[in-house]
Amino acid sequence: MERVIDLDQAAAEIAERRLGWEHIGLVVESVTWRDEAAPWPQALETDRGHVTAPDSVGLELSGRDEAVLGVVLFRGGWADVDALTLAGDLVTEAPAVESPKAFGVLLDNCVARVFGVPER
Repeated sequence: MERVIDLDQAAAEIAERRLGWEHIGLVVESVTWRDEAAPWPQALETDRGHVTAPDSVGLELSGRDEAVLGVVLFRGGWADVDALTLAGDLVTEAPAVESPKAFGVLLDNCVARVFGVPER
């Protein structure tokens, strides 16, 4: 897979937002990594040090009323977004992502849509 996105920089975008999400009451699970070099089926790792060739980084957030958001960013330049919103809507999208900063904007937009909180 072509390397379009630096996943370590994308993980920094997650880390930059984590305390704010927790402050508003969201539960933020551990960041997960998938290693392209690992044998199939590739297990998700929560320790970046165990991953030699990351091809995805993901996270899951949950909030009140069973709202949940899962986002996985692939180094090829797209994300898988799956959510159940406060309104009970199911969301499944695969937007293009051009940079770690664009990933941060995507996270902000998704959190606002799913959990009804203002964007940063």
